[in-house]
Amino acid sequence: MTHEKKSAGLRGFSPYRFWGVLPSIEISYLPDLLMGAAGMALFYGLLVVGRTWLGPFTPEVEIRRSPLALPAYAGYSLLRITIAYVLSLAFTFVYGYIAAYNARAERFMIPLLDVLQSIPVLSFLPGVMLAMVALFPGRQLGVEAGAILLIFTGQVWNMAFSFYASLKSIPTEMREAAKVYGFSWWQRFLQMELPFSAIGLVWNSMMSVAGGWFFLMACEMFVLGSRDFRLPGLGSYLQTAASAGDTPSILWGVATMIAVIVLLDQFVWRPVIAWAEKFKVEQVESTETSRSWVLDLIRHSRALAQIRKKTVAPLGERLMLHFAHTHSGEERQKASPWKVWLLRLLLVAVLAAIGYGVVRVAMILSGIQKAELQEAGIGLGATFLRVNVALLIGALWTIPAGVAIGFQPRLARIAQPLAQIAASVPATALFPVVLLLLIRVGGGLGVGSIVLLLLGTQWYILFNVIAGAIAIPTDLKECCSVFRLEGLQRWRKLILPGIFPYLVTGLVTASGGAWNASIIAEYFHFKGQIYTTVGLGATISQATDQGNFNLLLAATMMMAATVVTINRLVWRRLYRLAETRFRLET
Repeated sequence: MTHEKKSAGLRGFSPYRFWGVLPSIEISYLPDLLMGAAGMALFYGLLVVGRTWLGPFTPEVEIRRSPLALPAYAGYSLLRITIAYVLSLAFTFVYGYIAAYNARAERFMIPLLDVLQSIPVLSFLPGVMLAMVALFPGRQLGVEAGAILLIFTGQVWNMAFSFYASLKSIPTEMREAAKVYGFSWWQRFLQMELPFSAIGLVWNSMMSVAGGWFFLMACEMFVLGSRDFRLPGLGSYLQTAASAGDTPSILWGVATMIAVIVLLDQFVWRPVIAWAEKFKVEQVESTETSRSWVLDLIRHSRALAQIRKKTVAPLGERLMLHFAHTHSGEERQKASPWKVWLLRLLLVAVLAAIGYGVVRVAMILSGIQKAELQEAGIGLGATFLRVNVALLIGALWTIPAGVAIGFQPRLARIAQPLAQIAASVPATALFPVVLLLLIRVGGGLGVGSIVLLLLGTQWYILFNVIAGAIAIPTDLKECCSVFRLEGLQRWRKLILPGIFPYLVTGLVTASGGAWNASIIAEYFHFKGQIYTTVGLGATISQATDQGNFNLLLAATMMMAATVVTINRLVWRRLYRLAETRFRLET
């Protein structure tokens, strides 16, 4: 009888077998005790951070290079990335939903999204930091909010693209079923749209958090004209160590970052991946599925089960009934006159603001010297070539590797954390080693910048291809096996059509990430010296260092114009092809 009770707990691997040292505690209460202790530690950490952030502004923060300071620095950086991710997720749902279902707005929102994701973090830096410092004068919260928003600009765009692409790819029969059953927008969102986009959103979330780590060095320590802003964190630690050429400190910082990423993989991403697989659209259940001991632990928590039963479930039912009643009783009515006039006034205000901005930009650009514009134009061509070379090299290896990982869950369990670590380690932390190697070989920064672009962009393609391969229904795979489609035929008939919508999203975000990463790849501080090469990213970084906001604005506008042109000629057509020809439906 005792053996039956124990075996009824968790099947397969279980961490409970290692907890025999606590025989007096009921096994089913251990998850509650562990999560309660973790919650208390988190609450204490938030109190400490809140006391610091709400305190007075610290003009000069000393970044200690002692390994003993790394746990606190890692906690600060992880909190900033977490807050930025929550903001990114909220933005993704709102922006992606409107762009997918409003045809008029879609014409402007998608090109705008492509432009925003290509604008380097340093181009956002002056406006964001000055606005946040002015909003919270004399408070440390202003600089912290500025850093969080900068991390947000490095995380959000690929998530929004993924959610938008998933909504556009929902099969027609699923939409018709939602209409037949009279789903409200809330029911459609929870029961159709969010589940259908879950796999792609999860993998792009992992990539977004990895992108947050990648740009952490630029977001936690930067110079704005004569003012030096720095915050305690892993990014500022690594940048301080890299500027001083302190290789042991760089290794300590990278090792700490890797440890945090591995813990996040075990306690966050692997449980979420295992949970998201239940939303896979298929008629035949897969023989191999992802598993997570943390997810098993959560599912066997009595406290969480009671919270779900007493609060979450009743609240969800009330919301569902509320929106269902609203949907069933709604009638089309003409908008009241005051609403029409309010919208008109809002439109006039927006147009006036845009007009004022255009005039100010024209005045600023008129003061730029011709030599600076010529230099920026040459840099634009050089960066354009590097971005496309990096995209081609990245696609050549990430597509087959991503398909192999997505088709084999056992391989995914090993490759997933390795890919997260590789995508998260800032390229500038590794750049001293790469730079010294290239100097010895003779490649120079021209080749080194392409290597850095690869380190910052290829992971967007890899993570999206993995998500696309996982989302291919098992019944289609078995159908190809029955008809003995192997090799090139299998790629043409199943794999490439199945991953195509995800691949387009990966290429779009990788392209924007490559333009963004050019600010790091083409301009680098090392041991008191500046290593640079011809490129638009170098122009933007140099203008930021010198406080030359006119040149910074001009270079950013040139980059945005190039990205808009590419969006019109390439990415929009590929998205339309993914929505029509390669949609998963009968």
